[in-house]
Amino acid sequence: MTDAPFRSLMPEALAEARAAAARGETPVGAVLTDSSGRIIARAGNRVRELHDPIAHAEILAIRAACAAAGSERLPGAVLWVTLEPCPACAAAIAAARISRVIYGAADPKSGGIEQGPRVFDHPQSHHRPEVIAGVAAEESAALLRDFFEEKRFR
Repeated sequence: MTDAPFRSLMPEALAEARAAAARGETPVGAVLTDSSGRIIARAGNRVRELHDPIAHAEILAIRAACAAAGSERLPGAVLWVTLEPCPACAAAIAAARISRVIYGAADPKSGGIEQGPRVFDHPQSHHRPEVIAGVAAEESAALLRDFFEEKRFR
C-alpha cells in the first residue's frame, strides 16, 4: 500500500446504500479503491433486481474491479462497505486478496468478519485483510434501521 493521504470513502459507500434503498434493496453500499485511493468499483445491493441471492454490494464491486483489472486478485485494494460483510462476502474478499476492509455497522445476525463465523480467523482462509470497523457506523445502522422500519409498517 502507498502512503497516500487518508480520505474516507464511506460517504460514497453510503450514497450507494441510499441508491440501493431507493431501488427497494437492503441499503448496503460498497466502494473499492486501488492502492493509491482511486475508486475502481462501486455498487449497492441488487439481490432482488437481479434475482441473485449473492448480488451483495461487496460481490458486485469485487466482480467489477476484477473484470476491469483482468485478474481475480486485487492486491492493495481497499473495500469500504456500510455493513459488516457476510460470510460469503468475506470469503470473496479473501479470495480476491483485498488488503483492507473498512466497514460501518456491525452485523450481529449475519456478519462474517467480527460476528458469527469470523471467516478471516479460520485456517482455511488463504488471506486475512486488515479490518477497520465502525467507520460511519451510526449513519450506516440508521439507514438499515429506517429501511426495515418502513418495510414493517407498510
